[in-house]
Amino acid sequence: MTTFLQNTASTLLERDFPRTTRSLVDEYATGEYEGYSLDAWVFDDRQERQWAENTLKKAGLKAHVRSAYKPLVHFFIEEFTWNDLSSLTIEYPTLDNAPQRFLLEAYPLSAMLPDGVTLHWIAIETSTPYYRVKATRASGTDDIHVVAAPNRHHTDHVGQAQCSPCGWLQLTSPDGTVEQREVLTDYEALFQSAIRVISQHPWGAHAPYFDTLKFTVHLPCHDQRLNWGDEHISLAEALHEDLYFSVLEYFQHYAGLPLGDRSIQPGQIVPEVLTKGSAPYLGITLEPLTLADPSRERVSLDTAQSALGVEQLTEILDALGGQPLEAQTRAGRRVNARYIEGSDRPVIISAGQHANEPSGIVGALRAGTALSQRPGAHFVLSPLENPDGYALQGHLVASQPRHMHHAARYTAFGNDLQNQPLGEPFELAIREQAVATSGPALHVNLHGYPAHEWTRPLTGYVPRGFDMWTIPKGFFLIVRHRAGMQNAAEQLIEAVTRSLSKVPGLVDFNATQVAHFEAHAGSLTFPMRHGFPYLLAEDDDQLTPLMLITEYPDETLSGHAFVQAHTAQMETVLSAYTAYQDLRFE
Repeated sequence: MTTFLQNTASTLLERDFPRTTRSLVDEYATGEYEGYSLDAWVFDDRQERQWAENTLKKAGLKAHVRSAYKPLVHFFIEEFTWNDLSSLTIEYPTLDNAPQRFLLEAYPLSAMLPDGVTLHWIAIETSTPYYRVKATRASGTDDIHVVAAPNRHHTDHVGQAQCSPCGWLQLTSPDGTVEQREVLTDYEALFQSAIRVISQHPWGAHAPYFDTLKFTVHLPCHDQRLNWGDEHISLAEALHEDLYFSVLEYFQHYAGLPLGDRSIQPGQIVPEVLTKGSAPYLGITLEPLTLADPSRERVSLDTAQSALGVEQLTEILDALGGQPLEAQTRAGRRVNARYIEGSDRPVIISAGQHANEPSGIVGALRAGTALSQRPGAHFVLSPLENPDGYALQGHLVASQPRHMHHAARYTAFGNDLQNQPLGEPFELAIREQAVATSGPALHVNLHGYPAHEWTRPLTGYVPRGFDMWTIPKGFFLIVRHRAGMQNAAEQLIEAVTRSLSKVPGLVDFNATQVAHFEAHAGSLTFPMRHGFPYLLAEDDDQLTPLMLITEYPDETLSGHAFVQAHTAQMETVLSAYTAYQDLRFE
């Protein structure tokens, strides 16, 4: 494995795409279609769709221009009358390979209902996807609405069958003749062009294939915040996710690896999707890696309402003293850790493996600072394991602060650092040094996941390989253990969840999120302990006998919600450290 840097950027594609709403207006607002009814489904925001609808109406058409993305949610936002609502019964279509996908696509409807309104779901089989809504009013009357959900069956970039939301047009003439057809929208055309360029480029036989593969996208449609938690509707964010993971999957396929293989090292894949301009734009370039770190405001550690800057993080880590540990990244940044030697059983504390999960970084530093004040404290603190990804995360959130930015999840090699080969000088080496130096049996590994819905609308909607993380389900814990260590793992999860149940507001936070998860994803199949979902799993390949992994829905949080997140992370570390000192290994 070697690092390298390109000296100059090169362009693979640069083009604009006609905005679908404008094309519809140009074609049908001509006088020729006066008296027609036009129903269209496109990927665009409410303001633009309303403009197109009004312009078509002025030309004499009965027009409805709806969202192809999350059509049921948009129906309730834009068309539904909420007055005197008593209950809702909604029939939703099912797919053989994803029976609850359309139920999931209706998220977060359960959280949008007025108090006292009940919601019932009924699964139906249909060849044409639609929802049937029965709204019962306080007077006892029922309203019936049929909400179309246009989808297309297709084969994706890695040869997998998909059913995905798509553009659609229904034109009804004055004599009742109906014409229906799929419409290749600007949004879909942009994505398909990007995949076509990547699949046709000569990448060579050996990875990494590039330093940085950058997609610069301008979308003129803007995000829409919803009145629930961190939820919003964002075509820009969804496109980032579809571009990033689709390209990663392409290179897994190209290298002959299974889909989802996290050892793939194509290089750094960066979709930067901006909400700007008047028409969609796509630029694809190959660029050098950079050592520039974005500036972040200095914050008070215990009450930090946003992610820390690297300079401040380094200062806090240096102040702990102890023995420095160091590894390097592909771009040339340093991974820094500290070994604090003491008389207690040693513990590794790490964060930032996935650099778009920032609450663990703050929580790890807070926990390490608190532990350093304890007599006999014995631990390794590695608060930022993926600084290349963290630099990218800082760059991306500067323009899109509410987006998940999974492009920052992995290293500049494009792999998950946990899947790097042992014995190399890169990110995983910091864990190898931690184990060799301290000899711990427990590794507390702080993670996060999306605080709002995660979708890939152009490749089947549900993020492939990450099905269980697509909508929030509270603060989730995982304990991985080697064979023969299940009893110790059980003791650990019992002690940690019991302690966490005393953190103000955390159990209620979990209960609320789990309730809405179950309303759209079915019953939570994981066990609960003291109000926390958890999972125990045997893993003989990990570096320590026990690993406690946290999963807090944190990727887009700021303000008080971010403080709550890193406080939960810190409390987990402290409770696990304390419990581990008295753990019985049998």
